[in-house]
Amino acid sequence: MAGDNAVRSLLEKMAQCASNAYLSILERWVYEGVIDDPYGEFFIAENKTLQKESLTQDYDAKYWRQRYSLKDGIPSFLANTAGTILTTGKYLNVMRECGHSVQVPVSENSKLMSFGTNHHYLECIKSAYDFASGELLNLIKEKYDLMGKLRSIKHYLLLDQGDFLVHFMDIAKDELTKKLDEISVEKLQSLLDLALRTTAAAADPCHEDLTCCVETCSLLQRLGTLKDDENSRNTHDNDLGEPVNVTGLETLSLSYKVRWPLSIVISKKALTKYQLIFRFLFHCKHVDRQLCGAWQVHQGVRSLKMRGTAIPRSSLLCRSMLKFINSLLHYLTFEVLEPNWHVMHNRLQSAKSIDEVIQHHDFFLDKCLRECLLLLPELLKKVEKLKSLCVQYAAATQWLITSSIDIPSIEESFDNSKVTENSKQLKSRSPSRALKLSSSNTSVTEAILNFEREFNTELQSLGPILSSSSQAEPHLTHLAQWILGVGNEQ
Repeated sequence: MAGDNAVRSLLEKMAQCASNAYLSILERWVYEGVIDDPYGEFFIAENKTLQKESLTQDYDAKYWRQRYSLKDGIPSFLANTAGTILTTGKYLNVMRECGHSVQVPVSENSKLMSFGTNHHYLECIKSAYDFASGELLNLIKEKYDLMGKLRSIKHYLLLDQGDFLVHFMDIAKDELTKKLDEISVEKLQSLLDLALRTTAAAADPCHEDLTCCVETCSLLQRLGTLKDDENSRNTHDNDLGEPVNVTGLETLSLSYKVRWPLSIVISKKALTKYQLIFRFLFHCKHVDRQLCGAWQVHQGVRSLKMRGTAIPRSSLLCRSMLKFINSLLHYLTFEVLEPNWHVMHNRLQSAKSIDEVIQHHDFFLDKCLRECLLLLPELLKKVEKLKSLCVQYAAATQWLITSSIDIPSIEESFDNSKVTENSKQLKSRSPSRALKLSSSNTSVTEAILNFEREFNTELQSLGPILSSSSQAEPHLTHLAQWILGVGNEQ
């Protein structure tokens, strides 16, 4: 019978007639992205409870992975291509959800009429996938300007465009230093809008999508929400420590309005990771500004007599702290964010599908989180402690200097017309006043020594941790070399 052509033709005809209904379901899915399966016979299931809006609302949104999924009982002759069939329909469905009318070009030769031994149906499915993948990728890149949105997010959340941030930190200083329950988010938003409108950011057509928010917990606590990473779960460790007085400077975050279909790539989870990096960078910038202010105070009293005071020692400590925070910022910006961004950018340019885009983007964010120390709890704890010491020292600088020099206020030291007069007063002060100043200077010296001792201890303990970690994390090598170098300078 196997060699009987008539019987073979009859069997093929019977198989074709029996499969027509199934073929029509498959054809609509791979050519239109529509499931027309009233009796639940198709091997792809649709979960209508999962809505695309969840991508921007739910950190663990399952829409893209589970809105459409494979069921059990996949026909054996489609088992090897089931994933391609699923993805093809998903891509077409996204375009339809965007209001973009698209259908895979169908000719007589490309119709899925049979599952013959020549495997022609596999070629048709592959062609449909290539078309759907290319169309969706082009739609998201060109019409919805994916790269433009990512560049805009980089400007604001990765602080690539710093002029708006400097202006914002200047005008929002009073609000940011308040406690959490006293902060007005509406006022911060209006100040952010003002900063955006009056700086180079105004030229960015996407700047209106930027909003500010105030988190209810510190960065260390927020890191615990990254449930999909084992290392981030370790940040729940109580030994990490929390800042005693949390203000807007520690909890400010920026958000970005992302609309469908870009939310497939820039989901709530992806945006949260951007925000974690922003919060770390923002606080580092704050520490740098505070130390720069302290350094300016030191420079403002250089013309006064400082012999026998602790000011020269304080100046050296301030310089060491500035070197620490500047090197940390340089590492984060030029050794982590910029190189990884360029790698991702090049990969996105050559991506063949939206799933590849998602993969490259997620890899970029996870790599940045790790290399920015945010997934390394032991290192992060040390860095946060050092930053806290720097802020405390900067806040105490004015008291330290005014207590060391016999001047009414530190502001007067910036007035050149009063420098000579102050110098004369130093020479003519009474013995009792000199004794009082000497006692005060002893307290100041002790305070500076305490800051210096604690800073050096934390810095020196960070060096060995960085050195050992750099074996598993090569990106830490440069940071480790610098930390060890500073330790030797102390």
